[in-house]
Amino acid sequence: MKPLIISNQFMKPVFIYIVLSFCCLPVAFSQTLAEAKDLYLKGEYAKALPVFETEYATKPNDANINHWYGVCLFETGGDRVQAEKSLLFASQKRIQDSFYYLGQLYTDEFRFAEATEAFNKYESMLKKKDDDARARLEEKRKEMSRLNRVVSNTEDIQIIDSLVVDKTTFLSAYKLSHSSGRLDYFDKVFTSNKRVESTVYFNEKETKIYYAQPEKNGSYTLYSMEKLLDKYGNEKKLSATNFNLTGDLNYPYVMADGVTIYFSAKDYDSLGGYDLFVSRYNMNNDTYLAPERLNMPFNSLYNDYMMVVDEEKGIGWFASDRFQPEGKVCIYTFIPNKTVKIVESDDEKYMAGRARITSIKDTWLKGQNYSQLIALARKAPKEEVKVVRDFEFVINDGNTYYKLADFKNKTARDTYFRVVQMKSDLRSVSEKLDNLRSTYSKSSQEARRTMATEITDLEKKQEQLQRQIPPLEVQARNQEIQGLQ
Repeated sequence: MKPLIISNQFMKPVFIYIVLSFCCLPVAFSQTLAEAKDLYLKGEYAKALPVFETEYATKPNDANINHWYGVCLFETGGDRVQAEKSLLFASQKRIQDSFYYLGQLYTDEFRFAEATEAFNKYESMLKKKDDDARARLEEKRKEMSRLNRVVSNTEDIQIIDSLVVDKTTFLSAYKLSHSSGRLDYFDKVFTSNKRVESTVYFNEKETKIYYAQPEKNGSYTLYSMEKLLDKYGNEKKLSATNFNLTGDLNYPYVMADGVTIYFSAKDYDSLGGYDLFVSRYNMNNDTYLAPERLNMPFNSLYNDYMMVVDEEKGIGWFASDRFQPEGKVCIYTFIPNKTVKIVESDDEKYMAGRARITSIKDTWLKGQNYSQLIALARKAPKEEVKVVRDFEFVINDGNTYYKLADFKNKTARDTYFRVVQMKSDLRSVSEKLDNLRSTYSKSSQEARRTMATEITDLEKKQEQLQRQIPPLEVQARNQEIQGLQ
């Protein structure tokens, strides 16, 4: 076999090409780095990040590269451990802004002593006339102080279980007992031209539903509807203005008392995305009381929503996307407190862990075994065989109607529909009366005068409805009997 011989004529251009390629590399390299720095200055951190990541791999001891890389990781929600490592390296080389970002990173992790130290070092390096930087620093310090207060009020609850699920099917983790009602997705209950990311809560008897839907401006608002025979109607917007929240209101759940409502909202003062709130219905004026934002660990710097408390099982659930990848959500199972208890500790690291839920076992009481309660929480209730009965109306010895569709005579059906509406009004009036009478003795003299007038008016309305309903029932029965003959 003859050896392969390459002519000089061919080798010359190849050699020139290789030499030129190596000569051009530094130019291309510097242009890429320059572009990344330009993107960084414009705040386009996600676009700049890949370049700085490559640079860091080859120059891990370059202070500027460490700073740019750390900032981009922080701003894009990347690897926080690496972000801290790079920013610490840059701070050791006295790069001013590295202290500013370390302060923010430590704030987010509830390491407030370290955050304070970093912010102080940043301030000491500022020029006297750099008022804009001082103003930005002051805002970050206010955020830190607020978070410090919130963390110090972390509620002492026992989180007994957690389950990571797809966000699109997250309700599968909520195994409510029948007495606590049921949950479903908005798009499965209602027909909509586009996907609506909200849920619907049905009370135990499914006589009332609560849900959220987008307004014309795109923001979500809470609504309720009542069961009217075989469908829901009387849509009512809950008193959103009374909630005094500026953003989306979503994911409602109402306790068995029909008064306490949990929901999530995005407002200007949110810790992060959706925060969990609780409010209570005031029957006296048909409004809701000013909502209370729940403490940590229910709320976090991420989205927290769908708070449910199952009194029969003695457990609750809430959802959070903290520390979760895109499209995933963690459902936490907890034991509700009868009264709010605050975690008491001077250990900043321990408090941060309880607030962030870094370990659910850290929340457990010593010597307690939660295995049975965990099993109960994960167990779905047995399916009930439901007989569709909107009402029970005896026509004669051989006929009893349970649905509006059972009527053969249209006139009789229309008459009885009026009966159903009036009975619904009577229930509502009776509930308001019971509530007013129970609070009357505990109220002030001035409040009693107002309540006395309202009670009198409601009693008259109750008496009127009680008098009008029986004749209408007789009328509907006679109309239907005539139709059957």
